[in-house]
Amino acid sequence: MTGPINQDLLFSAEPRSRDIARNLYAGVKDLPIISPHGHTDPRWFAENDPFPDPARLLIVPDHYIFRMLYSQGISLEDLGIATLDGAPVETDGRKIWRIFASNYFLFRGTPTRLWFDYVLQNLFGLDAPLNGDNADSHYDAIADCLQREDYRPRALFERFNIEAISTTDGALDDLRWHKMIRDSGWKGRVVTAYRPDAVIDPDFEGFSANLDALGERTGCDTGSWQGYLDAHRARRAFFKTFGATSTDHGHATAETANLSDAAATELFNRVRAGSDDERARRLFRAQMLTEMAKMSLDDGLVMQIHPGSWRNHSPVVMARFGRDKGFDIPTRTDYVTALKPLLDCVGTRSDLTVIVFTLDESSYARELAPLAGVYPALRLGPAWWFHDSPEGMRRFREMTTETAGFYNTVGFNDDTRAFPSIPARHDVARRVDCAFLARLVSEHRLREDEAHELAQELAYTLAKKAYRL
Repeated sequence: MTGPINQDLLFSAEPRSRDIARNLYAGVKDLPIISPHGHTDPRWFAENDPFPDPARLLIVPDHYIFRMLYSQGISLEDLGIATLDGAPVETDGRKIWRIFASNYFLFRGTPTRLWFDYVLQNLFGLDAPLNGDNADSHYDAIADCLQREDYRPRALFERFNIEAISTTDGALDDLRWHKMIRDSGWKGRVVTAYRPDAVIDPDFEGFSANLDALGERTGCDTGSWQGYLDAHRARRAFFKTFGATSTDHGHATAETANLSDAAATELFNRVRAGSDDERARRLFRAQMLTEMAKMSLDDGLVMQIHPGSWRNHSPVVMARFGRDKGFDIPTRTDYVTALKPLLDCVGTRSDLTVIVFTLDESSYARELAPLAGVYPALRLGPAWWFHDSPEGMRRFREMTTETAGFYNTVGFNDDTRAFPSIPARHDVARRVDCAFLARLVSEHRLREDEAHELAQELAYTLAKKAYRL
């Protein structure tokens, strides 16, 4: 892509459909951004310091970028990815940037290329295609921008027209940065979300010690089943004081269970004692999804389930660099059987929202859309992660709309650590949805006035409503 972004990006080549898409997009392109689930660092907004350099802003935090480079034989150390043992890695941002720029061609045809070109052009005013020859001039231009007041985190938050953004924080987090944001008086709405994987998943490293720490933070007896549940209730209430409207659960499967209290107590005691029985550990994770759903009935937090990723697939990379280093791989995922215990318990409740995501696209039409199309508690999260792409978004709409409609989905969320890419990701989603709606209008399956209403819903209203923002 060279020069300004084409006005018809991602629209149909068919003239009538393209014209309709243009009109729909004109009505939504400037709407505020609701970013209800993501992984930006609340410290950025708390301290509001300048971002350090282009590489540490745009490359080092973004697993979409460094996983592609690693796949071509470029070491993570050379890209500045910190090791767990403190072994030396590249710290010169310019050198990291040169590696990236020289290999930017690897991203041709990928959503990363769309997002990154958008950032270079719209945020930094760089129209020339990035390559090894202009790596230094691009780096210098971006670095100069980052020293300006209008490129600090809070200024960018406001420039991006973000109405609300949610970070994702572990159950043991003290939320100090959220407290600093709140105490600063800044009006930007940055809320937290409760992510309890470290104290729910017995396979999470340090699980037993994490439960001890959970007890210390809450004053609850996490050596007992009831005390452990009370500790979760206390932490959820604490997170709500910092604006939390949701929880998030990154389990390997969507498996749920609904045991009797006696059976759950016995299971907890086994897991708390460090049982190496994989069936017991799996059953505990399943039980805890249902427990979290029941707690959401009490405290109103929206529940998100992000299953179907074999996380940290490479033990070599996990041992050297830790979690979230690009080695999370989609797996086949069952929902109809897996979610049934939870749905038997709470699925018919209209005062509960459980948002389910998937990395297994084969489940959209076969399982997820039919489930969300009938259970009042269930909603479909948007195309996620590996499918957060124009093709993935189109497939999502094509495979879910006929059964679940639009109103059993929750709009778009960007799910990113790469803060500058947020406007680009939302723009792509808005364009794809407008193109999809335009096709329905051109095929006489939807009135144009309805399409305009839906474009607003998909770009803004549904996310705000579903996440209670």
